[in-house]
Amino acid sequence: MVSVPLAFRLTSEVNSSIGIIGGSGPAGRGLAVRLASAGYNVVLGSREESRAAEVAAALVYRGQGEISGGTNETAAQADIVIVATPWDSAVSTVVPLRSALADKVVISMVNALQKQGRELVPLVPARGSMAGELAAALPKSKVTGAYHHLPAADMENLDSGLDADVMVIGDDADARRVTVELTDAMEGLRAVEVGSLSLAGAVENFTAVCITTNIRHKAHTYVKLAGL
Repeated sequence: MVSVPLAFRLTSEVNSSIGIIGGSGPAGRGLAVRLASAGYNVVLGSREESRAAEVAAALVYRGQGEISGGTNETAAQADIVIVATPWDSAVSTVVPLRSALADKVVISMVNALQKQGRELVPLVPARGSMAGELAAALPKSKVTGAYHHLPAADMENLDSGLDADVMVIGDDADARRVTVELTDAMEGLRAVEVGSLSLAGAVENFTAVCITTNIRHKAHTYVKLAGL
């Protein structure tokens, strides 16, 4: 069996810290609540530590985990790191953190989207996806993609009845396994291992469909794959 670095491991005994770079926005808050309720210690990262601390203190969650606020640099020190920044600042935010993120699983939930009227339309980054952009920017990290299609408000509200599937993509099998295990630990989520980063563009682009549907129907839709 191939030996997996410690930072790649998760066990049923929750013992890993999770950092969320750009975590003070709605998407980061929702993940933090679900992760802390599953027992993980979460660091919300932000350019402004005071802002992250304020957001963390206001979050309501259940379970034995904790949520604290810090800088993006602090979040990057965690065992597993999620990137939740706006798409146009994702690469510039993580590049200075390369050393801290080396040999870690880095999960991208970034979507390149642009609003046109009442619709969101996908943009195509140079490498075909934002996960691909981050993988190129972090050559010593194991980048996966997940959490693209989740409604942030329902994630943050533990009583929303959320029952969503999360598509997991990545080139490294061990990194995908870690992402799947982390996802399955969160109430209301089921991980679906899809495949390599070559599929990242298709997964990310579908977020535009989900959000535009929500806008049109004033709803909080999410993805559920039947037949699995």
